Amino acid sequence: MAKKTKKTADRPDPRRKLASVSALLEEPSIEAMIAAYSRPVVLDAVRDTLAWFRKHLKSGDNPPEIADIAAKVESFLLRQEVDRLRPVVNATGIILHTGLGRAVLPQRAVDALAGLNRCCNLQIDLETGLRGKRNYMSEHLLTRLTGAEAAMVVNNNAAATLLILAALCNGKEVIISRGQLIEIGGSYRLPDCVHQSGAIMVEVGTTNKTHLRDYENALSENTGAILRVNPSNYRIIGFSQQVPIGDLVSLKKNQPVIVIDDLGCGAMVDMEEYGLPHEPTARDSIAAGADVACFSGDKLLGGPQAGIIVGKKELIDKIKKHPLTRMLRVDKLTDLALEQTLRLYLEPDTLVENHPTLRMLTVPAETLKKRAAKLRRRLDKEKLDINTRVAEDVSATGGGSMPDLAIKTYVLAVTSPTLSADRLNDLLRQNEPPVIARISDDEVLLDMRTLLDGEEEAVFQALKRIAQS
Repeated sequence: MAKKTKKTADRPDPRRKLASVSALLEEPSIEAMIAAYSRPVVLDAVRDTLAWFRKHLKSGDNPPEIADIAAKVESFLLRQEVDRLRPVVNATGIILHTGLGRAVLPQRAVDALAGLNRCCNLQIDLETGLRGKRNYMSEHLLTRLTGAEAAMVVNNNAAATLLILAALCNGKEVIISRGQLIEIGGSYRLPDCVHQSGAIMVEVGTTNKTHLRDYENALSENTGAILRVNPSNYRIIGFSQQVPIGDLVSLKKNQPVIVIDDLGCGAMVDMEEYGLPHEPTARDSIAAGADVACFSGDKLLGGPQAGIIVGKKELIDKIKKHPLTRMLRVDKLTDLALEQTLRLYLEPDTLVENHPTLRMLTVPAETLKKRAAKLRRRLDKEKLDINTRVAEDVSATGGGSMPDLAIKTYVLAVTSPTLSADRLNDLLRQNEPPVIARISDDEVLLDMRTLLDGEEEAVFQALKRIAQS
């Protein structure tokens, strides 16, 4: 090993002159961070920062000033804050954006949640003082809105499907069309769900065509159910055919089997009334004779993440008694948010106005064009070093709902003479609040369709800040 020269040995170790933890915590700028983030969080960041300096300082380096250390502490905190769950501005044009939490909760639900800062009557009967029914009001509203005899709520629709099959079809055959063997995000595959439930999957038909006779020929003494699945996150078009739920119900005349309808995206109203493509509803399914139907709460229904099961009381009661029910049930926050979302459907005249998902789906394109033009005029007045234009584009439903629907929209397309589109997009995402946009042809596109009321101001301030920095 080479010996250290005298010159090297005489150099002071800068790590010995690093400020102490206690001294840093008394620094005014770090005291401000404590007020913003809490003492334990800042203390961890201070220790991490000092460890970073000890690792990277070399003999002969000048020891960092306290201000330099404080700046590094702040950068550590900001990096941690990126992962904090907080509001963002959705300017992507994807209405039910899975990465952004899918459905925006109605204000009515948000207000109700804000008032839940104390005990509540989750599972107590206020009239008798005895143990009450969990999710009672949500279930009551679901039966009223769907026409089903009974209802229950679990944590998502995948859980609903698993629970139905486990409770009603364990050890029995479940017949399903090959064209409905869906896969959704997170590597969830229906065949895996059927297998985990203990049911035996029987595939019928082909990928593009399944006939009623295919189901009929597959019936056996061990058939427990016929499962229809709405392919809500894809479409098979052209030479294709699937069997309507009512026709599947007709097979019960030959053999007493359960007909299960997995509706997926959870349309609660006739979407065609709003000028949108048809989506099967739970009311239609129950009216057609399905024994059980299930769907999501945070897609087209527009509420919190939940899996909703409706159907015949005898079967719902059996499902509720299954051990998995307790493991998959929802808490008071989900129950309350779902209840308040469902109440909106009792007032159809004001539904679109109060329902963020339906409002975003149905707002006229010309209204969006005016919003984009107004935002552009405001930016032009600031004489910022960015270029903007209003352009026609297409929004999407997202969230595994109505995948073939392209909705006309208008965007504000932004470019910068000094920043690439990727860098501009990054800076928007790092803004507070973060603005989530998309890039096309080297332009950053800000879609007006998914901006909530007042969020144009957040976009304006973000672009102004970036252009002036």
